[in-house]
Amino acid sequence: MLEGLKKLFSWGPQPVQREIDPQVAAAALLVEAALVDGVYANLESDQIAEILLESMGLDADRVDEVLRQGEELAEDSTGAHEFTQHVKKLPLLDRVRVIEGLYLVSLADGAACKFEEAFIRHVASLLHVDDIRRAQARRRAESRQPQ
Repeated sequence: MLEGLKKLFSWGPQPVQREIDPQVAAAALLVEAALVDGVYANLESDQIAEILLESMGLDADRVDEVLRQGEELAEDSTGAHEFTQHVKKLPLLDRVRVIEGLYLVSLADGAACKFEEAFIRHVASLLHVDDIRRAQARRRAESRQPQ
């Protein structure tokens, strides 16, 4: 976190952006969505692992590694933009799946809050996912929740 603040307030030349695997960047966005309410619970971590397994087609070993890397990136993050620039390299359908995953994470603890909704809208905009596709992703995520 301290490194993130240093980067945020530094005035000198910025370091060259490193290349991040789009799947790892997506995992970092999912972790950031879980952190919006200030708590990163095991329930949310499990939900993210499930999203990576099902939506991104990763095998179990790769899911653990991608999630670990995503958590590390999110810990040092200064905002969603540094991840969305890498996730934007994915096809539109995969970006929509990321948005659906963000909704699943926000609903993992029972209900989404207005801050989580604002974060997801912001990320969808950065990923060039229009409001119609975002709303459809939200409905799919809500329909997957236990009643």
